[in-house]
Amino acid sequence: MTSVTGNLRKMPVEPGEDGQAAQYSLLIGDKKIPLNPLLGTHISLEYTGIINCVNCGRKTKKSFNQGHCFPCMKKLASCDSCIVKPELCHYHEGTCREPEWGKANCMSPHIVYLANSSGLKVGITRKNQVPTRWLDQGATQALPIFEVPTRRLAGLVEVGLAKHVADKTDWRKMLKGTADKLDLAVKAEELLGAAPEALEDLPLEDGQAIQRLEATDADWDFEFPVEQHPDKVKSMTFDKLDKVEGILQGIKGQYLILDTGVINIRRHGGYEVTFSYD
Repeated sequence: MTSVTGNLRKMPVEPGEDGQAAQYSLLIGDKKIPLNPLLGTHISLEYTGIINCVNCGRKTKKSFNQGHCFPCMKKLASCDSCIVKPELCHYHEGTCREPEWGKANCMSPHIVYLANSSGLKVGITRKNQVPTRWLDQGATQALPIFEVPTRRLAGLVEVGLAKHVADKTDWRKMLKGTADKLDLAVKAEELLGAAPEALEDLPLEDGQAIQRLEATDADWDFEFPVEQHPDKVKSMTFDKLDKVEGILQGIKGQYLILDTGVINIRRHGGYEVTFSYD
């Protein structure tokens, strides 16, 4: 039995090569433990009762925004409400909490995409987060359809398209199995034909342009290391349990799938646990 104690972080993931499954690691303290080799083995995560803010490191009784203490949640631009609703980005108004962070992360190229996780959805991500964003969502397919110069503009395009297609993943459905394969290029044409208003009257500034991306060179397909999908999804959290353990049956999105239930690792950023495995 091997054990490691430390604070959890979002699981690093890389797409598999040549049709192979995505490669996951568990980031715990300063250790990075490959998870794919542990499929089929017994693992446990025992919560110590300590939560440390993923930004400043201070102890906090409650975690906010996936691992932050309350003061950091209130002051960081990465925890502002416009991160969840990018169309509300207010950098251009000069009111960003952290202008340098906003310049680097919001005033940079973004991708508007279609993905297939629990079914067809539209979303946005920073260009430098391709393809990690899709793997974190548990998407088996993704197709970038636009490159947009800023986060706010990408959010406004997404809002227009979301009137005609989902903009969220049904995480329970995603974990229960692989969504039926879709022709995303055809779906993109259908969506843009049904939602021409998504690109109308956008607040473009001088020199800005929205680029339509060619589907032939941009589609992605992903496989996940899952030996068995759950028939019924039972969510486990350290807010209710001191210990989560079972046979590791799969990893998808940011979830560990055990024979006893599923746990969202990203949701528990900053939680100190002892991770043990055979």
